[in-house]
Amino acid sequence: MGIMNSFINDIFEKLAAESSKLVRYNKKNTLSSREIQTAVRLVLPGELAKHAVSEGTKAVTKFTSG
Repeated sequence: MGIMNSFINDIFEKLAAESSKLVRYNKKNTLSSREIQTAVRLVLPGELAKHAVSEGTKAVTKFTSG
């Protein structure tokens, strides 16, 4: 269980760092879903990134509509 926890924490740290870089690069003050999606595409490889973006979009849609 500890290995999985470390893996998830590492991925979240990488996504947060990449998202932060994107916000600064675009000279914005607010982190939006666009920066998160771009960070996911940059951090995760190929097909995994596609599925992550798809599932994330589906989860946000479900959360906001119901």
